[in-house]
Amino acid sequence: MFAIKPSLLPKALALAGLLAAVQLTCLAATALQPLRDDEVLEVLPAVTRSRPALPPVRPASVPAAEPVARNPAAALTQAREDISVARQTGDTRYWGRAQAALAPWWDRPDAPADLAVLQATVQQGRHEFAASRTVLAAALARAPGHAQGWLNLASLERLSARYPEALAACDAVARAGQALYAQACRLETESLQGQHPKAAQGLDALLRQTQDAGQRSWLLSLLAESLERAGRDAPAADAYARSLTAAPDLYTAIAYSDLLLRTGKTRQALQVLAPLPETDAVVLRRAAAWKRLGDARWKNERQMLGERVEELRRRGDDPALHGRELALTALWLDEDGARALQAANSNLLLQREPIDWWVALQSARLAGNGAAQADISQAIAAAGLRDARLAAASGPAPKAAQ
Repeated sequence: MFAIKPSLLPKALALAGLLAAVQLTCLAATALQPLRDDEVLEVLPAVTRSRPALPPVRPASVPAAEPVARNPAAALTQAREDISVARQTGDTRYWGRAQAALAPWWDRPDAPADLAVLQATVQQGRHEFAASRTVLAAALARAPGHAQGWLNLASLERLSARYPEALAACDAVARAGQALYAQACRLETESLQGQHPKAAQGLDALLRQTQDAGQRSWLLSLLAESLERAGRDAPAADAYARSLTAAPDLYTAIAYSDLLLRTGKTRQALQVLAPLPETDAVVLRRAAAWKRLGDARWKNERQMLGERVEELRRRGDDPALHGRELALTALWLDEDGARALQAANSNLLLQREPIDWWVALQSARLAGNGAAQADISQAIAAAGLRDARLAAASGPAPKAAQ
């Protein structure tokens, strides 16, 4: 199994001074309409795992919100905080809060580059990848030295399996004067292209250059992913554990639980998942683990996931933007290969990270569709992606599964 990577930049960037927070699921504008200007439709949680208490959401007419609307610096701070909460809690409503903070500058061609890059970050978090790329391109044309923007773009290119373009964006980060982040960006991309030993050696070298806990946690998570792609599960597990010890992180914890599930350490995976916020990714993995253990609680989790899909529809969101999760649910919980393959193929039109290819391969295998499996394997090879987990998933299903 793989972690559902939120198309977010690494957590260390939020600690880097110049560089801000970044890249899980998306939430479009709500379909609910208030009857009065002062009607509060929803109050977001006041306590999160990643920062002090937040005040309840204020209606737009409340004067306390006005300073952010008039002040780009205040909007920048608020949007970054909301993005951080969205990333660390999986609460997609905070993407909407971030957009609200950025509203006066949203889609404006003269928006300050910092605010435009944050708009692209919100769009990326909502899986609006084409729109995010367009905004980034315009912002970087105005501010070609914006390291955060280039890092965002590199992430988008990796997500689309456009590795040469990702490397070009990494080089632009170097030209912007951020050598450590540029090198990590390049090593992550080269690992996806199969240069696993080079990536591991390079990340080890970067780890020796910093004692900052956030940077070390981020670099260790990149190292763990590279080791997994190389088929080195034991050292990858160690790197994940070290990353979480240095600084807890939602995405890294999910990635670690995936490795544990894939290698048969189901109860240990549940221990890793236990303290995490109940995002779709966490609930999905917990249900898969319980189902594997024969624990009937997985059925309640499956029902919860279905209710969340209906909630997306009620809010006016498109569940198809969550094709990865829909495919995983059909694959792991419903064991419906045909439906999983349909969702996985649709998702590949949107994003092509290793997990997306893996879900498609596993779905084709479960569906007994050898032709689809061959087509997906050919597309992976054409993209230049090299991952031991995908190679294993490309083979025929075990006889027991068949």
